[in-house]
Amino acid sequence: MAEIRLENLHKAFGDFTAVRESSFTIADGEFFVMLGPSGCGKTTTLRMIAGLELPTSGRILLDGEDVTWNRASARDIAFVFQLFALYPHMTVRRNISFPLRIAGLPRKEVRERTESVAKLLQIEHLLDRGVGGLAAGDRQRVALGRAIVRRAKAFLMDEPLGALDAEFRDVMCEELRVLHNRIGATTVYVTHDQVEAMSMADRICVMNHAEVLQIGSPLEVYDRPATKFVAGFIGSPSMNFLPAKGGLPAGSRAIRVNGSEIAIPETQASLESAEAFVGARPEHIQITGEGALRGRVFGVEYMGARQLVTVDTDVGRLRVRSPNTLRVNDGETVGLDFMTERLAVFDAATDRAVPTLRAEGGLNG
Repeated sequence: MAEIRLENLHKAFGDFTAVRESSFTIADGEFFVMLGPSGCGKTTTLRMIAGLELPTSGRILLDGEDVTWNRASARDIAFVFQLFALYPHMTVRRNISFPLRIAGLPRKEVRERTESVAKLLQIEHLLDRGVGGLAAGDRQRVALGRAIVRRAKAFLMDEPLGALDAEFRDVMCEELRVLHNRIGATTVYVTHDQVEAMSMADRICVMNHAEVLQIGSPLEVYDRPATKFVAGFIGSPSMNFLPAKGGLPAGSRAIRVNGSEIAIPETQASLESAEAFVGARPEHIQITGEGALRGRVFGVEYMGARQLVTVDTDVGRLRVRSPNTLRVNDGETVGLDFMTERLAVFDAATDRAVPTLRAEGGLNG
């Protein structure tokens, strides 16, 4: 397998910039997920790595070799498309073995490798069936098999689970991660689904408007988002944002929100503007009798051992995740307190997190 390194990779279509000066390294054997909304540049980046698109500028290195201008067929990379791209007139066996037969490998080796991959994907009983009558999940396994059988240096996957229903998508997420661990492949996976990213990735690359905003482990991007966009895009429900005004010099331990003072982790830098947002995950807000803020309960969603309480306040509608043993009713006035050490602060002028000293001793931002 191989390390993939991108250096100042840039792609423009006329006046439109699809990917802007992206630089990062994907480690050998890593499951690397590119996450972001439609049109953010993640698929274009993947296609440039594959050689299906040529960059406007920058370099792509695969296992130390500069492959920027190499054709796709010369990059030793396997690509799995969202819509499977199978040959409908062929059996499962012939679909999986197609790359090996094209490469001219001996028949015995083709048969052995095809059957080995089919066993790995648990579709050996389907080898002599046509692909047309297969369920979507089985067709996806065939597409994966055709990629794996090549034993390429890296596997690139462009939203491969997008055509599956939600229940089966969850199953395939688990199976893909197990498969990755078995073969030790360098895998680059593109998705707009944060659940897929959080459940499978070693590291996540969050993109928006052609730019890489943050790269980190699922825990890092969830717990220490680098920008307000990342904080809002990751998490379900997403982070709550409370508008705050007034200067915030380095060393601040509190910020004013709607006339109330809310404690925050100690800031390590000053705000560039007089406006900011305090970010709080739903599980980092507590419903109390009084509280730093007060609001009226808009609705309660019961979710087993937990419940999601929506509270209307003077600074907006907030979502609170709390134990279902706490009884609140629609229309009831409640107080809200915040877990100081878990809060984030974002500069309204730059959208970026203000570095703060977390209670556990680490910097946030």
